[in-house]
Amino acid sequence: QVQLVESGGGLVQDGESLRLSCAASGSTFSIYRMGWYRQAPGSQRELVATISSRYITNYGDSVKGRFTISRANAENTVYLQMDSLKPEDTAVYYCNAHLGNWDYWGRGTQVTVSS
Repeated sequence: QVQLVESGGGLVQDGESLRLSCAASGSTFSIYRMGWYRQAPGSQRELVATISSRYITNYGDSVKGRFTISRANAENTVYLQMDSLKPEDTAVYYCNAHLGNWDYWGRGTQVTVSS
């Protein structure tokens, strides 16, 4: 069992930056593929970024070059640095831990980008 708690969301203006954090419980954090997903009102949840246990990263097309995912295994934490934010980045951002057939989700943190 993994519990995930996101933080760092908020209201920013077009072009500004935010850093999201996701703190995970448990001693096996390092073996999980960690990720960030987002869901805007009326839309399906979509991939933002993932980082594997070997630090291999993958990004959704809409955030490539603007967002950076990283992890600190000693702190059981995964980060999402979001730069050059756009109004279309407005969504609830969810942290995910994935291992085999198991997926764990946080409750989400709201990010709102005003124009």
